[in-house]
Amino acid sequence: MKILITNDDGINAPGLKVLEAIAEAIAGPSGEVWTVAPAFEQSGVAHCISYTRPVMISEFGPRRFACEGSPADCVLAGVHEVLHAAPDLVLSGVNKGNNAAENTLYSGTIGAAMEGALQGLRAIALSQFWGPGNADLDNPFEAAAAHGTDAVRAIWENGDWREEDYRLFYNVNFPPCPASAVKGRRVTTQGFREATSFGVAPSIAPNGRKFLWIKGGAQHHPTGAGTDAAANLDGYVSITPMRADLTAHDRLAALRDALE
Repeated sequence: MKILITNDDGINAPGLKVLEAIAEAIAGPSGEVWTVAPAFEQSGVAHCISYTRPVMISEFGPRRFACEGSPADCVLAGVHEVLHAAPDLVLSGVNKGNNAAENTLYSGTIGAAMEGALQGLRAIALSQFWGPGNADLDNPFEAAAAHGTDAVRAIWENGDWREEDYRLFYNVNFPPCPASAVKGRRVTTQGFREATSFGVAPSIAPNGRKFLWIKGGAQHHPTGAGTDAAANLDGYVSITPMRADLTAHDRLAALRDALE
């Protein structure tokens, strides 16, 4: 098996090392793991591509490349330049912090998996929820490291991989707890944190100019039953099937009746 891995935290991120181990276990001794990751952190860029400027790509070692672009750029570079062929699987992560609920919409980790799906490939995004239950561990990625291989293998073997126009990809979040406290896996919907959102914090620089820092809200507010963040906070690995089609299919009939 040939696997392409990337992330949004950058080529030197500790979560990428966790993903490398997961990918090597999935690929097996006769497989290949190729890394094409951003040269620097690209958190929050979602599915951005560098459409108006070129991106530099550098070889760091055997099957290991850094790209001065977004995570989606890295998938494009990996598929069309580095590998010169389609990999069997695209893995993105392991992100430092959850990509559950509304975070999914901002995530470069998700953006890379989405681009993999748009390229007609099997793709999975993986993220490690951060919290008081794991932040002080020697390895805060412990849950992902211990349970990631089984989760990816289960999705590979049992996921819906039909070749559709907007084919599915999968969003996996590991709970903020030690590996031994993980209760299992749950298939979930994308949640919504009603009590929090992104915002801005103004700051005055020494030269008197005003700058705005983008800041997130509290991550441990509960979401609805059966959703990703709720499962994570209850100690479960969440697996959410997703696709890039943004159409609100459940509202089409009513809107046609009203407008056509």
